[in-house]
Amino acid sequence: MRARTWEQHEQAVRRLRSSYAAVPEGQPVRLAKRTSNLFRPRAAVQAPGLDVSGLDGVLEVDPQTRTAQVQGMCTYEDLVDATLPYGLAPLVVPQLRTITVGGAVSGLGIESTSFRNGLPHESVLEMAVFTGAGVVVTTQPGDELFDAFPNSYGSLGYATRLRIALEPVGPFVELRHVRFEEPAALAKAVEAIIETREHDGVRVDGLDGVAFSPTELYLSIATWREEPGETSDYTGSQIYYRSIRERRTDLLSIHDYLWRWDTDWFWCSGAFGVQHPLVRRLWPRRWRRSEVYHRLLGLDRRFDVVDRLDRRAGRPLRERVVQDVEVPLDRLGDFLGWFDEEVGMRPVWLCPLVAHSAWPTYPLVPGLPYVNVGFWGTVPVGPEAGEAPLNRAIEARVHELGGHKSLYSEAFYDRETFDRLYAGPHLAAVKERHDPDHRLTDLYDKAVQKR
Repeated sequence: MRARTWEQHEQAVRRLRSSYAAVPEGQPVRLAKRTSNLFRPRAAVQAPGLDVSGLDGVLEVDPQTRTAQVQGMCTYEDLVDATLPYGLAPLVVPQLRTITVGGAVSGLGIESTSFRNGLPHESVLEMAVFTGAGVVVTTQPGDELFDAFPNSYGSLGYATRLRIALEPVGPFVELRHVRFEEPAALAKAVEAIIETREHDGVRVDGLDGVAFSPTELYLSIATWREEPGETSDYTGSQIYYRSIRERRTDLLSIHDYLWRWDTDWFWCSGAFGVQHPLVRRLWPRRWRRSEVYHRLLGLDRRFDVVDRLDRRAGRPLRERVVQDVEVPLDRLGDFLGWFDEEVGMRPVWLCPLVAHSAWPTYPLVPGLPYVNVGFWGTVPVGPEAGEAPLNRAIEARVHELGGHKSLYSEAFYDRETFDRLYAGPHLAAVKERHDPDHRLTDLYDKAVQKR
């Protein structure tokens, strides 16, 4: 855990301001940040970036008010290490350890508590934003800047400090993996859980699922509990996602439950051979982390390794299909049926969510149940792979069904469609007030033009 004093925080903000002043006029202003959980490439920039060193810690945890003051670059791993000793956790803890609090708010984080608590930005009580104008603005829910910040991905500024709500959690998590043979039955169960917060008379604290095939879908129903017991460990030889099919119940520590997906990057570590028993024994435990796999993937993209091997072997080129989309719960079966026929990638992650308020730049309908469908991998498509035909088809289908697509990965919209889907004119108006010289790259250029 990285603990920071308020004096250290002020010093870090001063360094941030100085680094902003050092960026030449006309050059885009970006973070000087080594790690990222984004999956979209961007053009190389030679100008110096913003110095965010010292803005990656926890300032304070108040168990009485159940709040925490954190810096924008603080990872959820460090935040959870600070809150769990008090029996508290953020209302939503995204799946990967190195996602930052500021990143989850300016992007969109989600996890198994989202069916109760919405998205991470909905638990933010106050936020300090370093804007494109080079000033720190303190903003709260209902303010124009605050409400436009989610899904802005740094186009309006960067959070330097956030005050967030926490909630009590138990030291252990009891899991029940319930199988369904069709999406409609799963959707009906999700609807009932959202309404009652129970399943078979037992309280539900966390809810997500996995679809392994059209007739093999699971909901993983989590309940915080105080009573100890024999817990599973999925940071060693065992692999969490496989356990969903192998056992009906499980028990994890709250810490291991929060990071159950991180060790194997959901199931994507298999692409690096790490799920093979021999490789797993030899692969150092400290490398069994999502950011390590992300770096390996970055090297592949940089040097075009897989595509070169496919060409040499005469295999069709593969399209990278790495997306998270939200579809209304009552259209989940429609989307999965289409996805199986047109894309054919399994497994996929299913995470129900209900937004509690309207956010203009990602217009989910408050109170309406959605399901986040996450799919990450490659699909053989042939010479047209570079044109991203599957990704484009997914974009079209999601919006036909009244859904939305997260922008952490590649996007292919034309400008008019993008502005219609993500409140482009409103975002531009807010940006004009807080970044009048357009020092920060706008959202369309970031998400689609890869600038």
